[in-house]
This record gives sequence, C-alpha cells and structure tokens, in this order.
Amino acid sequence: MTEDISVDKLVAAYIKMRDKRSELLKEYETADSGVKEQMEVVEAKLLELCKTIGADNIKTQHGTVIRGVKTRYWTSDWASMHKFILEHQMPDLLEKRVSQSTMKQLLDENPDMMPPGMNVDSKYSVTIRRNASGS
Repeated sequence: MTEDISVDKLVAAYIKMRDKRSELLKEYETADSGVKEQMEVVEAKLLELCKTIGADNIKTQHGTVIRGVKTRYWTSDWASMHKFILEHQMPDLLEKRVSQSTMKQLLDENPDMMPPGMNVDSKYSVTIRRNASGS
C-alpha cells in the first residue's frame, strides 16, 4: 500500500467518487427517460401508420420501419414450472445461467459435488461503507 496516502484519505476519495458516479448515473437516467418517452410516442405513431396502410415495412430516405410481433413468456408459478420442466425433461426452457447463491451454498455444504464443466473465479474485493455521520 502507498505509505504517503492514509487509508482514511483513500476511503474518503472512494466515497466521493462513488457519490459522483451515482449523481452522473441519475442525471443520465433522467435524460434517457425523457428520450425514451419521446421515442415511444414516435413508435406508437409509426405502428398506427403501419396498421392504417396495412404495411409491415415502410422505406424512407432516413431508414426503414419494420413492424413485427414481439412475444414474451414468463411464469407466475415457479413450482409448477419446475414440475413441468422435470416432467417433460426440457431444461432448455430456462436460460443458461447458474444461480450464484445456490451454487455457493451447494459447494460450501458439499465441496466434493463440483459439477463437470463448472468454472469458478474468486478474487478479493473491498466494500466501503459510509460512516453513520455521512461524512
């Protein structure tokens, strides 16, 4: 560690930078939200135009409008969904992502149960908490 900078000064600098990032993110999200709302208004008008003229594509000098259907699926009953997946042997219905907390718990309790192909990356990190005084 650098001896000419105290831990207290490093922590203070870190908190100041983290606060600045939060401020910048909030500013961005506010501005982005306004632009998104404007885009949604334009998209709604373009969808209505496509519907009115019965077109799925409209070419213009600046770009092409393509009307399509987007479908999303989700469950409100995970117990039934898990049962369905197991009954029909369809694990591909789920996205391929490992639950970090469940895998950690499994390996903490059963270190010899490492699944084949499982990769692990551990590294030290620090967490900086602000003092209760807020300074």
